Amino acid sequence: MASEKHFKYVILGGGVAAGYAAREFAKQGVKPGELAIISKEAVAPYERPALSKGYLFPTNAARLPGFYVCVGSGGEKLLPEWYSEKGIELILSTEIVKADLSTKTLTSAAGANFTYEILLIATGSSVIKLTDFGTQGADSNNILYLREIDDADKLVAAIQAKKGGKAVVVGGGYIGLELSAALKINDFDVTMVFPEPWCMPRLFTADIAAFYEAYYTNKGVKILKGTLAVGFDADANGDVTAVKLKDGTVLEADIVVVGVGGRPLTTLFKGQVAEEKGGIKTDASFETSVPGVYAIGDVATFPLKMYNELRRVEHVDHSRKSAEQAVKVWLSFVIY
Repeated sequence: MASEKHFKYVILGGGVAAGYAAREFAKQGVKPGELAIISKEAVAPYERPALSKGYLFPTNAARLPGFYVCVGSGGEKLLPEWYSEKGIELILSTEIVKADLSTKTLTSAAGANFTYEILLIATGSSVIKLTDFGTQGADSNNILYLREIDDADKLVAAIQAKKGGKAVVVGGGYIGLELSAALKINDFDVTMVFPEPWCMPRLFTADIAAFYEAYYTNKGVKILKGTLAVGFDADANGDVTAVKLKDGTVLEADIVVVGVGGRPLTTLFKGQVAEEKGGIKTDASFETSVPGVYAIGDVATFPLKMYNELRRVEHVDHSRKSAEQAVKVWLSFVIY
């Protein structure tokens, strides 16, 4: 018979938003045993931006427990013991495969059921992979992505194994820029490839992008714009050896790191909540179309007053603030 646990509040997801929400719950006086965080990751919530920065340093690299939340905003570091002290249950290494909002039940891959009264969806995003598009050879070894600490560990291992080799970074956004820098300081010959006319096109103007591209070029990073990866070659062991570009260029590669965006993890809730702009639609309190179900961070499409429109924002600051806002609002009704 499947096991079942009941909590007054459940946070589904164990990223930045979950950690900041837990801190706000504690501030607001949540009682021991009322709150659980369910996460498929094996560690307590941590500051994800560290993975593309200090975690990849060749010396004095960042490691846990150094970057548990909420150190990224200058707050208290929430070690695993903190959750125990506050009576918050951390349910780690647990993937939820079914969510039934009508019965308020979450079911794990192992068949365990978790019931709740209030649900906070903080599932975040998954990386978009080139295998999703059927790109030839995209399943070769050492074609890497970065989203979670397990991904960062794989990248660190590849960096150590291929030290001084050639790296190709596919993508010219945040991840592309940060990983190009990290690979360069690890003594790789780095080429960054992206299809847009300049890096960070959603944020940078052409002039700002030109400044950063010149800076990277002066540091030895080669930049190829206006083209994209269409295939990969591999050796007999399945290790990537080259990247084939749409313009016909072939780049030698010992490591390929792909950063072409993320996809909000909303599949569990399809057909159960209103969606818009790729995310779960919420009001200004981050409550969804289902009463008692909230969505924060990457998955939330919320009303942004300054633009008078609905927006979905993938940024760590939004994850932190939306978590705090949602908990403050609903606890003001539930507890007081």
